[in-house]
Amino acid sequence: MKISKWAYSIEEGPIEPVYVYEAPVRFWHWAQCAAFFMLVITGFLIGWPPIANYATTWDTYFFGNIILLHLVCGMLFAVLMQCTANLVNDLCDFLKGADRPDRLGPDRAFAKGYITLRAMKSGIAAFTLAACAAGAGLLALSGWNWWLLLVGASCIVFAYFYTAGPWPLAYHGMGDIAVILFFGLIPVGFTYYLQCGGWSGETAVVGLACGMVIDTMLMINNFRDREEDRRCNKRTIVVCLGAAAGRWGYLALGTGAILLCLSLLAEGRIAAALLPLPYLAVHIATWRKMVRIDHGEELNVCLGETARNILLFGALLTAGILLDKILC
Repeated sequence: MKISKWAYSIEEGPIEPVYVYEAPVRFWHWAQCAAFFMLVITGFLIGWPPIANYATTWDTYFFGNIILLHLVCGMLFAVLMQCTANLVNDLCDFLKGADRPDRLGPDRAFAKGYITLRAMKSGIAAFTLAACAAGAGLLALSGWNWWLLLVGASCIVFAYFYTAGPWPLAYHGMGDIAVILFFGLIPVGFTYYLQCGGWSGETAVVGLACGMVIDTMLMINNFRDREEDRRCNKRTIVVCLGAAAGRWGYLALGTGAILLCLSLLAEGRIAAALLPLPYLAVHIATWRKMVRIDHGEELNVCLGETARNILLFGALLTAGILLDKILC
């Protein structure tokens, strides 16, 4: 006897015992999928001084005036916070009924029973504590700049309140704002700040562009899940404004990011402005496929292409910024 995955009915046949490990390494690795890891490091690497800094810090970085531990602790904090947010999202979406057996997206480890509730909660606590340790290291390296504590604390709070708490952001149309802020402006801006001790208009432009490109991942995800989200009262932008908002919002996010990059021409950053342009071509190609498919599990193809496009954008923009420095 077995339960059909698609019909949710019991089929005749011999009973086959299946042992599911509580939390094997392969499932934890799968839960922290490579796509989300890539989303985290894109913004972080763009803000790294050898890439982003046009000031005198560039010339002193390789002589050790900027401590490499800043980079290591910052990267650890970013990755660990994303792992925390990802696990909290998995847990809370399941508990709120957003992850049903018939969900259209890729399987989630907790919803499929690969990770037990106890192991999931332990994992969330472990990743949170590890992120706090990395953040404490950053705070010490910054000379105990206490206002940075507020930034780190907000990252931890919103990693939970994205889907948890009495007013989860993702369930009230605020998910896109959170992604742009915590995947774009904060990782780019504060990576730059911690390494260079300052902030610039160009940093804000690049951080915003990075956040908008990464938000295309959330937009295609919400576009695909719009019917499921409506049933469980998850009021994303697509649910609130309709499928057209998802279609045109996806296109607008990628296009807007390229327009922001082009604004760097005014500062003489020619390579940083023009090198990301090929991203727009693949972004539009994915958007056209998204519009053609419109609904259903087939949209997961567009989800994978979106992850590829984000990586391409990050690589091209990083190369452009670096090239501008070399040519200047």
